[in-house]
Amino acid sequence: MNIPAELKYTKDHEWIKIEGDTATVGITDFAQGELGDIVYVEVETVDETLDQEEVFGTVEAVKTVSDLFLPLAGEIIEFNEKLEDEPELVNSDPYGDGWMIKIKFSDASQIDGLLSADAYKDLVA
Repeated sequence: MNIPAELKYTKDHEWIKIEGDTATVGITDFAQGELGDIVYVEVETVDETLDQEEVFGTVEAVKTVSDLFLPLAGEIIEFNEKLEDEPELVNSDPYGDGWMIKIKFSDASQIDGLLSADAYKDLVA
């Protein structure tokens, strides 16, 4: 299982990469493996400002549909449009081309509440 050390994680299996006052968000390798073949990613919250842990979209797999939760409060500024035609990128490259959204976060102190790679590893072990 791939859990990059430089990322932060949530108990809901999202990963987050902090870059200045913006962040990229996706679901973890563990999550995509549990979901199985992903057939659709829906995010209709671009340009909206949401609170931490609010639902920002859904991911649909052959077996189930799962909500996606925002790791940090902020404005959703971009959706990975590649996922409209290639949702399977979430399965094949969850930390690269399979990223889901970019946010401009509003409260950097919330970062302290996210999980480190080691803490996330313990969660899914």
